[in-house]
Amino acid sequence: MQRPSPANLPALPPAALEHSATMAAHLRAAIAANGGWLPFDRWMAQALYAPGLGYYAAGNVKLAEADGDARMPTGDFVTAPQLTPLFARTLARQAAQVLRQTQTDAVLEFGAGTGALAEGVLAELDAMGLERTRYLILEVSADLRARQAERLAAFGDRVQWLDALPGTFAGCVLANEVLDAMPVSIFRWSDDGTVLERGVALDAARAFIWEDRPAPPALASAVAARMPALPGYVSEINPQGEAWIAAMGGWLERGAALLVDYGFPRCEYYHPQRTGGTLMCHLRHHAHGDPFTAPGLQDITAHVDFTAMADAAQAAGLQVLGYTSQARFLMNAGLMELLAQLDPADVQNYAQTVAPVQKLLSEAEMGELFKVLAVGRGMTEPLAGFSRGDRLGKL
Repeated sequence: MQRPSPANLPALPPAALEHSATMAAHLRAAIAANGGWLPFDRWMAQALYAPGLGYYAAGNVKLAEADGDARMPTGDFVTAPQLTPLFARTLARQAAQVLRQTQTDAVLEFGAGTGALAEGVLAELDAMGLERTRYLILEVSADLRARQAERLAAFGDRVQWLDALPGTFAGCVLANEVLDAMPVSIFRWSDDGTVLERGVALDAARAFIWEDRPAPPALASAVAARMPALPGYVSEINPQGEAWIAAMGGWLERGAALLVDYGFPRCEYYHPQRTGGTLMCHLRHHAHGDPFTAPGLQDITAHVDFTAMADAAQAAGLQVLGYTSQARFLMNAGLMELLAQLDPADVQNYAQTVAPVQKLLSEAEMGELFKVLAVGRGMTEPLAGFSRGDRLGKL
């Protein structure tokens, strides 16, 4: 099955093209070793995480800094913590409620990016009298880990990096845009109502192509349990994300996890009109839908089925504490109070501060597409971030 090529992508330097060619050769070898066909989740895992080659495992500049030249943006995408420190400061206010309610002193962040979220959260917690809070980071990217260490050096040994999941943890867990980067399985409903698994093969010119094969029973049954048979319908399912949430039920002893990502409840995720799925790639600030372009140089993501994540949490014995849009969560958690501290008379600073906040809150941008799901154990009071506009009933 052929695919359309994305248009208007930026030119890449020779060193980057050489790296991508090496990554492509690695992927071709993986396909050959598996009999000429590789399920997409395994292909995606290699493209993102293969040691020394994958997008998150090599030395690519993935995340742009907010103060970069807009005409020559670095990296491939910008996340909320980089847009404005007010995102981290607001999240810190919700984290502070979790820490105080559970009488704990630790925050654990997965995939800390440039360290902007950690820096903002720690600074705000300090301002709130929680200056003894420890900050743990689990980061798979060596280059991002180095950037985090440089940025967070002022906090000394309060910041520690983990090489594996903790055996037990009590406190607040933060995961901003983590679930979307976990390898997903892609499926397609055939014309006769059976589930096919989409994988990657090679054509005569050894280019990557899609190829569908009968889905294994576990995948077929999982898909059939989530949506009706719609011939030709293509979408994703994220068993790895669900397994990650399930594992959290084993190590989160007390506290709450705040999961921020783009996605939908299941009724919207598998809507009959969303026939092509949600797979998205990011390369030098260009978004497109072809994962085979420049392997090793671009991010590959899929939106999150938040119903599946909530179900996995409940099955693992965790509480589902809240679910709402990013805009509503931030307003509930104290963003407007932080904005009220600004001096409108300082016109330039006020405008520069408010502009990225509008992007976080706008329904046309991040405010509605991004959601916040909170799960936890041992929480006895409602979380402030879900005090109004909670959508748990829609999951």
